[in-house]
Amino acid sequence: MKGSTEQPVKITRQDIVDSVPQTGFFGHPKGLLTLFFTEFWERFSYYGMRAILGYYMYYQVSSGGLGIPQNTALAIVSLYGALVYMSSIVGGWLADRVLGKSRSLFYGGVLIMLGHIVLAFPGGMGTLFASMALIVLGTGLLKPNVSSVVGEMYAEKDNRRDSGFSIFYMGINLGAFISPLIVGTVGQKVNFHLGFALAAVGMLAGLLVFLFTRKKFLGLAGTTVPNPLTGEERRRVFIRLGIGAALLIALLILTKSIGWLTINSVSITISILGILIPTAYFVVMYRSSKTNDDERSRLLAYIPLFIAAVMFWSIQEQGSTILAAYADKRTQLDLGWLKIEPSWFQSANPLFIILMAPVFAWVWTKMGDRQPSVPVKFSLGLVFAGLSFLVILLPGQLGGGLVNPLWLVLSYFVVVLGELCLSPVGLSTTTKLAPAAFSAQSMSLWFLAPAAAQAINALIVRWYSEQNETLYFGIIGGISLGLAILLFLLSPIIRRAMRGIN
Repeated sequence: MKGSTEQPVKITRQDIVDSVPQTGFFGHPKGLLTLFFTEFWERFSYYGMRAILGYYMYYQVSSGGLGIPQNTALAIVSLYGALVYMSSIVGGWLADRVLGKSRSLFYGGVLIMLGHIVLAFPGGMGTLFASMALIVLGTGLLKPNVSSVVGEMYAEKDNRRDSGFSIFYMGINLGAFISPLIVGTVGQKVNFHLGFALAAVGMLAGLLVFLFTRKKFLGLAGTTVPNPLTGEERRRVFIRLGIGAALLIALLILTKSIGWLTINSVSITISILGILIPTAYFVVMYRSSKTNDDERSRLLAYIPLFIAAVMFWSIQEQGSTILAAYADKRTQLDLGWLKIEPSWFQSANPLFIILMAPVFAWVWTKMGDRQPSVPVKFSLGLVFAGLSFLVILLPGQLGGGLVNPLWLVLSYFVVVLGELCLSPVGLSTTTKLAPAAFSAQSMSLWFLAPAAAQAINALIVRWYSEQNETLYFGIIGGISLGLAILLFLLSPIIRRAMRGIN
């Protein structure tokens, strides 16, 4: 009513839960169906695009590529991955303060689709970087918020929550498994741009599922803005954004004009940011007056775990760069009647996760209180990561020529064993060790580990070549094993510093 001074009614957590139909998808809220297929198609589009992106960049123009030097192309893919993870911080903030999770998710999907559409048309480096910018922004908006909306559908003590997230993550891995087989085949056998167009179609399918089912199945989930900006805060934010954008544009123009704007300089800058941003997170949380002594001790305990995660993700993420090039250049792809496309190997990681995750869950449950501590699980993750690089080093020592593809498959399998030791427990440990005043930002902190890893990869992948692959895999695999031993030896100290957190 005009002139009314009534305050808007605050929507509670229980109001959101009550608005969602609580059964209808394998005994879970119906909204899980919406988010399962939205994320399935988003991951289909992203991993399909990523499966052929490196090849598109370094294949010769006569083969439909851009003709970029291979190591430069692989560095760009790593930079891309780093920026995708870093953008999740911005996406989470926009959802919490401006848009809400549901709108952030939708706008992110639209930007991702537009990014794939841009790549679907030939246009050289200009369209490549425009596409990357759109997908980085879109993934930053969508990725952290779709998981949060899943959590909103369940009451705090609903014992279906863990099972619901397991089903949701199955959708992620199914999309990641199928897409390299479809998008990769079309992209490499027919046309790269048609492959990117298929990725756009995948994201469109996800958006349509979301649009047509969200009101009926999701209710109020994702619609609230938890901590909206006041009018004055909004004005200050827009002014700062405007000034920041103007300074960035001026800096880009200046560095371009004097020849400093190169892939190498961008790699170094993002690598530095990949280290400085999480460092700043730790310093701010440690020095905050809202952090008590126990929480400061736990933060110190988290630092070696975070470093271990960076090392692990550095190796794991090279599955889409160095191992992708290895599949293309060093692997026997003609197996009689079967011609393997190198992009198909990108399906190995999600396939092994789908197969092995239930096994690991059963093992940890069976072991109960006897299962390894968090630091020991992280050290096991580093052991498997290091071994995955030593495995792929072996065939070069056993004989010349092209390598049997089973060696590459074995390398992907071994690193997945490490991922299942480290990744599932990583986010849980992050939320447990984070100070209470910073609990909402803990997920962003965990995403900064793969961001830092990819930023570092942008520098080190340049060292790889067929001539020095033994040295490359040996040094990185050896460093991982060395860190694993160090972390194992420090595990009693780390556990004491965790102050009762297991």
